Amino acid sequence: MLTKVRYTSRLLLIAYCLLLNGCNHPLFMTPEIPSGGLNSQSPDEYPAYSGNGRYLAFASDRNGHRDIFLFDLQQRSLVPLPNLNRRDSSQDQPSLSADGRYIAYVSTERGKTDIMVYDRQRQRSELLTVNVKGTVKQPTISGDGRKVAFQTSQLGQWDIAIINRNTNSQE
Repeated sequence: MLTKVRYTSRLLLIAYCLLLNGCNHPLFMTPEIPSGGLNSQSPDEYPAYSGNGRYLAFASDRNGHRDIFLFDLQQRSLVPLPNLNRRDSSQDQPSLSADGRYIAYVSTERGKTDIMVYDRQRQRSELLTVNVKGTVKQPTISGDGRKVAFQTSQLGQWDIAIINRNTNSQE
């Protein structure tokens, strides 16, 4: 009976929203597609917010190869990332720390997929998966930037690995 009531309530909500023609329910909202450097004519993918909501990192082919970009939502402009993107490799699947200082990402710099972390203050990247065999993907960084979790196929199946950057150890 409870399921029937929930279903009926949802139908009434949908009908109500359609009749009012101004529903703010997530099912009926039109997404905003910002301009001003965020989107391009090339694929722009893997958006990742910083925890404080100020920055949005993403991957794009807009320069003819896969690069990471950082968009400042307050300034509505792209943020320079010196020494992060390289012409001879691709950078993809970014993840941001809470304040946007650290960007974890996938790189093919060494001819295979690796997980790296870029420090915006130091303008340098740190290789985290030097001893990991197999493919890695989908990094996610903790709010403080100390730990990075990612998927790895090193044991013949997809597993989750965590690296503590302070001790440089895998958990």
